[in-house]
Amino acid sequence: MIVEDEPELAQLVADYARAAGYAPEVFGDGAAALAAIRQDAPALVVLDLMLPGLDGLSLCRAVREFSGVPVVMVTARVEEIDRLLGLEVGADDYLCKPFSPRELMARIKAILRRAGAAAPARVLAIDEAARRIHVHGRQLDLTPSEFAILAALARRPGQVFSRAQLLDVARADSLEATDRAVDSHIKNLRRKIEAVAPGLEAIRSIYGLGYRCDL
Repeated sequence: MIVEDEPELAQLVADYARAAGYAPEVFGDGAAALAAIRQDAPALVVLDLMLPGLDGLSLCRAVREFSGVPVVMVTARVEEIDRLLGLEVGADDYLCKPFSPRELMARIKAILRRAGAAAPARVLAIDEAARRIHVHGRQLDLTPSEFAILAALARRPGQVFSRAQLLDVARADSLEATDRAVDSHIKNLRRKIEAVAPGLEAIRSIYGLGYRCDL
């Protein structure tokens, strides 16, 4: 759960969380977040200190009355008293703005590992019957050739496919494929994956050989 009243920052953190394999929920105020935690506690809360209505410290105190869910507190207030007070009310970690989203993800993973939380769900899921592929639970809008290529790569993670092999896959699935279409399909796939999971390198180019999926 991301509790942050700055929409752009909240979206940035959510995008990085999805790329790391998590399913983030975003709340812009403390009262709504507290109600959601009471109903169904998340694996971890990223909590801004300065929130409208119920502030981060008050929210953390309230949560600690009924839950031990890990809390990472984020704030622009860097005074020592704020840091100590944040930890005293039950925060598991503390990050000052501006911060690196990658560092935040590293801290989240470390906290969840210590807490014994389950690993994130598989990044990519293929629904053969419906001809759909989801990345972090979000459906990709694919052409028939793009589906065929990505599905072939994803079924054999770590295996390198030559352009000729991928062209055969695309031709078998659709009349869209042409001799020089594979690179274009890969480019489009990367763009569409990036749109739902920023920073996720799903398809790797192997110089002189072809392409590989490592998910």
